[in-house]
Amino acid sequence: MTEAANLAIGDLARQTGTKVNTIRFYEEGGLLPQAERTAAGRRIYRDADTRRLAFIRQSRNLGFPLDAVRELLTLADDANQPCEAIDRIARVHLSEIDRKIADLSALRKELARLIGSCSHGTVADCKIIETLAPPSGELSA
Repeated sequence: MTEAANLAIGDLARQTGTKVNTIRFYEEGGLLPQAERTAAGRRIYRDADTRRLAFIRQSRNLGFPLDAVRELLTLADDANQPCEAIDRIARVHLSEIDRKIADLSALRKELARLIGSCSHGTVADCKIIETLAPPSGELSA
């Protein structure tokens, strides 16, 4: 199978919906291999780079942190190994998402309670301001 035409960084950015600076960041961080260069020093990318960038973007869209993406890429590069490590990474990430959802649910409940305590009086009697204000009660400097 032959590689398709070479892509300049701007073309890769447009094709994948990734900002040029993000592509450079992924290269500098080792997520994408350093691009080949033309004689004039311009970066060129091949199909494999496009596929790898798509993998990175999808992983990031699912909320995987960069270290997990790096580990997933390393594991994906060896197709003959068992996938238990990949499953572990995904499960850890799912647990983190569940924790964040629980935190956000508690935050939502508390904010709804504060809003519900509003008596629509004056700011001096506002329960939301009272809760947010420091103990001294004075906000101005």
